[in-house]
Amino acid sequence: MSVYVRNGWYMACWTHEVPDGGFLARRLLDKPWVIWRKADGTPVMMADRCAHRFVPLSRGARDGDMMRCAYHGLAFDGSGACAHNPFTGQPLDLARVEVLPVVERHTGLWFWPGDADKADPSLIPDFSFLDSDRPLHRGHIRMDASYELVTDNLMDLSHAEFIHRDSFGVNGSLLTCGQHEVVQEESGAIWNNWTMPDSDPPAWAVPMLPEGAKTDQWLHMRWNAPSSLALFIGLAKSGTDRKDMVVPPMADPHILVPETGTSTHYFYTHEPTPESFALLEKAFLEEDHPMLHAQQQAMGEADFWDLKPVILPSDAGAIRVRRRMMQLRRAEEGASA
Repeated sequence: MSVYVRNGWYMACWTHEVPDGGFLARRLLDKPWVIWRKADGTPVMMADRCAHRFVPLSRGARDGDMMRCAYHGLAFDGSGACAHNPFTGQPLDLARVEVLPVVERHTGLWFWPGDADKADPSLIPDFSFLDSDRPLHRGHIRMDASYELVTDNLMDLSHAEFIHRDSFGVNGSLLTCGQHEVVQEESGAIWNNWTMPDSDPPAWAVPMLPEGAKTDQWLHMRWNAPSSLALFIGLAKSGTDRKDMVVPPMADPHILVPETGTSTHYFYTHEPTPESFALLEKAFLEEDHPMLHAQQQAMGEADFWDLKPVILPSDAGAIRVRRRMMQLRRAEEGASA
């Protein structure tokens, strides 16, 4: 089982994934969970395992503000307590299931798997750009690769010049005029920034510009521990100090949550059009996913550092994140000891 950072906020699901009056079952951080809402809308995230004979509660059903086990009928309330024992009609104090702090924020449900006393909602990463009323498809896919490998992929966007030539390619500008910097904020956020001044526009933008026009492009990726990323994209006409935008600035979530040590839940958004869906499906499922899955299979269960990876300058952001995660794990291990 992988060692995860526990004292941090992870996103369990988009809010719309939890059906009214029902529940969502999902494996997160190597454990099965069931997510539901009480009648007043309060979200609940509890271990998907009855305390009696360990049957998944997701094989049962909602019963008001309780989850009732299908095997022997014990029902657990939003605190994890057994609020009803059908054999006596009373609560059963000895039976309890684990419940995690969970908060609704930025159209998602966020959970804290560590010390509940440290679960400060103000530490949830800023994805306020998701709070607007504009139409937006909120999607979820499963990647057959470690969340750390997916993070590496996102924190080194130079791969777009090779893997994403047919989707998000930037027409060689990262290689010909790209300027790269990594910035770490006092808050702990790490930015991996690419700027391409006076560059050839990407293929999709060429029809929007005069023939031979140059552009200023930027791709700024923000990482917040443990695994929440956001990409900020800009494209402006060259020489206008980023004031004459070809398209409005864009912000996209790339929120990752470990399913297991070798699989990842990936939460993203796109414009609700068939064209946008097709583009994202190509980029994620036809380009990124096969490469990351092959990488995971090639590595097997070996530790990343034990394999002695070659480090390129463009890896700086990804390596900074890996080192920060090592520091956080060691701090938690030290606290436990």
